[in-house]
Parts: sequence; C-alpha cells; structure tokens
Amino acid sequence: MNRNLPWGWIALGALVLLLPGPAGRLLLDLLGGLTITLLLLPLLAGGAALVGWQLFKRRLKVCSTCGFSSVGSQACPACGSPFDDQDPPSERFDEVDARSATITVNAVDVKSTTADASKP
Repeated sequence: MNRNLPWGWIALGALVLLLPGPAGRLLLDLLGGLTITLLLLPLLAGGAALVGWQLFKRRLKVCSTCGFSSVGSQACPACGSPFDDQDPPSERFDEVDARSATITVNAVDVKSTTADASKP
C-alpha cells in the first residue's frame, strides 16, 4: 500500500521558515541551537574525558618492585609489596636545591678499556 507524501505539512513548514514571522525565527533559532549543540558535543565529551583521565592518573600508584599500576590499595596486587607513600620521581627532583647538589662523575678512558678487552 503506497502512502502519499504529506504535502500540506511540508508546505506549512516551508511557509513558516520562509516568512519572517516570530514563529519562523523561533524555529530557525531552535534548529540552529540544536545543530551547534550536536556539532560541539564530541568536543565537550572529549574535554570531559581528558579531565577525567588526568584525575584518574593522579590516583594511580606504580609499584617500585614490579611496575604494576593500581588504584586505592596499600599493597601491590601483583607482587604484594607495599606501595611507597612518596611522590612520583618527577616530583621528587623538584625538591632538591641545585646549589647544594653534587654529581660525582667517574671518567673512564675508552681506548684503554677497549684495548684491554680485546686481549685474551
């Protein structure tokens, strides 16, 4: 059974959109707002996901023994060793005063070590 197109409703909708009356403006504003919302929704969802991921990353604890990451436990679920309550290594280096820090470097002569290694 074929169904006829509702030409009356289509003509009424076109008339409302084409005439510069308050109803046509309201409908166009509503459609424009819905279109912008649908276009920006993925960006808003991506921003919310990024903020959520950053908050989740702060709560992760990494085991210094096996490297397993866990949230909310006092001991590592993989190996059983307790988690350190220290900050991550990147934050511990900020506490060192560079003026009082000393780095010890041992110099090794490369030519003499390769010559000694080649002798049987």
